[in-house]
Amino acid sequence: MRYYIIILTILIFSGCTQKELTPQKKEKIYSSEIYDLVNIPQKVNTFASGVNFTQMSYINQDEYEESYFRPWNMNEPSISKKDVMWPFRSYKLEKSYGENLQLLKKNFFTQMKEESNLEAYASVNKKAITIKYSNIRALPTEKPLLLDPSKAGEGFPFDYLQNSTIQANKPIFVSHYSKSGEWAFIESSFTFGWIKTNELVFLEKNQTDTWQAAQQIFLTKEEIPLLTEDGKFLFNSKVGTMLALVSESEDFFRVLTVSSSSLEKPLFVKSKISKSIASKSSLAFNASNLESIINEVSQSNYGWGGMYAQRDCSSMLRDMFAPFGVWLPRNSYMQSKVGEVIQLEGLSNTQKTATIKANALPFKTLLYKKGHIMLYVGIYNGEVIVFHDTWGIKTKKNGIEGRIIIGKPIFSTLRLGEKQEFYDESSEMLRNLKSMNTLNY
Repeated sequence: MRYYIIILTILIFSGCTQKELTPQKKEKIYSSEIYDLVNIPQKVNTFASGVNFTQMSYINQDEYEESYFRPWNMNEPSISKKDVMWPFRSYKLEKSYGENLQLLKKNFFTQMKEESNLEAYASVNKKAITIKYSNIRALPTEKPLLLDPSKAGEGFPFDYLQNSTIQANKPIFVSHYSKSGEWAFIESSFTFGWIKTNELVFLEKNQTDTWQAAQQIFLTKEEIPLLTEDGKFLFNSKVGTMLALVSESEDFFRVLTVSSSSLEKPLFVKSKISKSIASKSSLAFNASNLESIINEVSQSNYGWGGMYAQRDCSSMLRDMFAPFGVWLPRNSYMQSKVGEVIQLEGLSNTQKTATIKANALPFKTLLYKKGHIMLYVGIYNGEVIVFHDTWGIKTKKNGIEGRIIIGKPIFSTLRLGEKQEFYDESSEMLRNLKSMNTLNY
């Protein structure tokens, strides 16, 4: 068995001027009852129980692992210096706000350019692994960059420097350090950006090769503490994580994990994991497993860019599909390009609904509108139903925008919000759908 290779390795090897914000008048709209959450079942088995999953084929787990371990098989960055500097092209002085809800000063951008240390790009080029759940930042800072906080849907929690999060013990590639050395610019299998240097540890090629050669297990439960064999806390489990298997007993897996207090000295430790929270191979795509995994990822609230150890719409779907061996990109736009794509833009609502009903497959088809991605799960009372992680419902009263906050994964129609007071019809999900795509598995 290939995971015995790992045992030998363990023996070897025993991240302008300041302007004051003038708040604009805005209407806060709250609702104690959201129509779809009361009238659409919020249980997975309502939609999964009638699906014929035997008609579906499955992705090869080797292909999933190839994508997962991509950073460990790189010798140089796959992105350009221009890619590193994209935030300076996207966010501008006089339109960007800080944590005090005041416009950012010019010296913020000057300091960030200096700290980004572009002249050192590709000077490190080392393989590494995360040792904790980490934020991946667009710039080397923990400070936020907000757009106009006086507008609904901006300000908190929408920090535009939050690229994503990355789970503990994930493969990464380090291109260079920030000027201060506090940050490292990394590529993961799904995105790139800055993480704290104390949240990663470097690995040698023979270590990464051995890890990849081992049997992998998928974690299938959320927020279960992973401990060393002597009881020390490492990190909490997250659906979407893979770990290298060392050995197993009737009830437990023993897996390899990495912890370290030094960039130069990875500490390989074994952890005992109950078989009730992990799978030795990718899961069969069926109603029972879908119910289990969707219930797990639904424990997270909405978190822009994964902030506060939560998930947004695309990261929820990405992690949900991972235990089934289905690889998805990180953001909603790229996810909408996977598999067989059908364009919906320009069609009427009636035409869009008819196209979805005729072509969509439950739990395989994604529906996309700008900035948001949803999973089609079937038809209920004649309505198309989707599963998605959403911030809220747009409202408008007397020309002033507002939000009814949901902030969690839900099952809903594509007309979510139409029964709510002051609903902004122009924001309707069905009206704004751009495409649908069916995943190839």
